[in-house]
Amino acid sequence: MAKQVKSKQRVAEHGEVFTAEREVKAMCDLVSQECDRIDSRFLEPACGNGNFLAEILTRKLATVKKLYKSNPYDFDRYSVLAVSSIYGVDIMQDNTDECRKRLYKIWDKEYKAVCKKQCNDDTRKSVEYILGKNILCGNALTLMCVDENQQDTDVPIVFPEWSLMLGTKLKRRDFRLDVLLKAGEKPKKKPRQESLFYTQDDTSKYLSQNPVTGEYMAEPICEYPPINYRRIWENG
Repeated sequence: MAKQVKSKQRVAEHGEVFTAEREVKAMCDLVSQECDRIDSRFLEPACGNGNFLAEILTRKLATVKKLYKSNPYDFDRYSVLAVSSIYGVDIMQDNTDECRKRLYKIWDKEYKAVCKKQCNDDTRKSVEYILGKNILCGNALTLMCVDENQQDTDVPIVFPEWSLMLGTKLKRRDFRLDVLLKAGEKPKKKPRQESLFYTQDDTSKYLSQNPVTGEYMAEPICEYPPINYRRIWENG
């Protein structure tokens, strides 16, 4: 049975308790259709070492295998797409490191089983690169990255959106997490007389309004030209 705590100190200081496998599977069953969709995106805001994300990736890869096991090339690219749809944040650096390695190991096991001699090292580099961008060390409450002492920095959490297009190319667009969380909301009215405590954050520059609904839409802070999915790691 997997441990649910690493130490009493971490429980006391960070409230760190890992969800048991039985509960993970039961909760994923509640959204099983989304877990089975290759491109359905998931964000775990306190991912720990990846209990939920590992189960979701396992289910996604089962779908990829079911659809493309007879065609290693298709399995290759759609398995990368499955990995690219999974995101996580944790305040502990060792957890994010473990989570990335765990997800990579799950992917690589299925990759070798299906693609065998057709496995490609550039694909492996791309998966490692994507996990490095998708699983981040940060504070999901303040939506900021943290330092080695789990203290907030002045760097907001930024996630890339990966979209498969033109058959073999991935399109990357980077979004701030605090901006994404405001998408779908309607602008709040400014107070008629602004108080000394009223401030407007800088997310507004990355928000546009839907002309029909009036709701916020998130705008990327950076866009990259489409590139072959096996070369995505060249973006730096």
